[in-house]
Amino acid sequence: MSGPPTTGRFAPTPSGDLHLGNLRTALVAWLSARANPGGRFVVRVEDLDPATRQPDVARRQLDDLERLGLDWDGEPQWQSDRLDAHNAAIEQLTDQDRTYPCWCSRAEIRAATLAPHGLQPSDGATLPDGAYPGICADLDTVGRARRAERTGRPPALRLRADAVRVTVTDDAAGEFTGIVDDLVLRRADGVPAYNLAVVVDDAAAGVTEVVRGADLLSSTPRQAHLADLLGLARPSWLHVPLVVGPDGTRLAKRHGAVTLAELVDAGWTPDRVCGLLASSLGLAATGGPVRPATVLEHLNADTFVASLPTTEWVVDPAALD
Repeated sequence: MSGPPTTGRFAPTPSGDLHLGNLRTALVAWLSARANPGGRFVVRVEDLDPATRQPDVARRQLDDLERLGLDWDGEPQWQSDRLDAHNAAIEQLTDQDRTYPCWCSRAEIRAATLAPHGLQPSDGATLPDGAYPGICADLDTVGRARRAERTGRPPALRLRADAVRVTVTDDAAGEFTGIVDDLVLRRADGVPAYNLAVVVDDAAAGVTEVVRGADLLSSTPRQAHLADLLGLARPSWLHVPLVVGPDGTRLAKRHGAVTLAELVDAGWTPDRVCGLLASSLGLAATGGPVRPATVLEHLNADTFVASLPTTEWVVDPAALD
């Protein structure tokens, strides 16, 4: 690889222990960052949401990364420490006249999205999951007052995106064009929303490369557009195919022993788990223990991304012995 050093990151939400899919993505992110001379790797705990914030879980996640052999530069970052920066970015967008209040419930949004007049792209662009159909976008002062009185709840704050079409380039999937809907910037409970926070925090940490699961590709145009509006540099993106269970759904605890702790309890060593992950990526022989540093030593940085699997990895925990 050539060019300036890469800064990659891994940013788990502390809502549950990391499973094989999370650890596999973390391994890819670590390898991609460290393969670049002078490359840096940072870890950020995305603990903004009080409903999913579990400090003990966050510490177990960090411990699992260390046990697996994935190190990082500097201290772990805690997203909840950066509320001032998130709110400053929201104010910047408000000063640009790009925000408006929204009182819609999820049920209202779902019903409007399913209606015939909902957002219907016809030019190959892709709508993000849960795209907002603009119910509150054009309310005047009277309309807003009526919505506030009728709902009896504080509003969320949305970006006025005007259904702009944004094209991003994924290092594996190539160009992807999506319609940016009027996404939430600040939730009704006052918590900054994920898409806003992740853009602000990646830029502040100097992140130049974002590696994450393929299910987040559809939200990438949103984040690219926010970066552009805020005058922040876009990172590059690499979306890794998901790990799924035998039933084809995203790997979860219901499938069996899928976390590092559970596998260690079943007799696995962290090095053997790393070997399983590396072999699923075509980077190690099947079945043998390995450390990430060893995988890195034998990595061809120029062909790494092109050699990654393009299909989901199916894991049957019952077959892991």
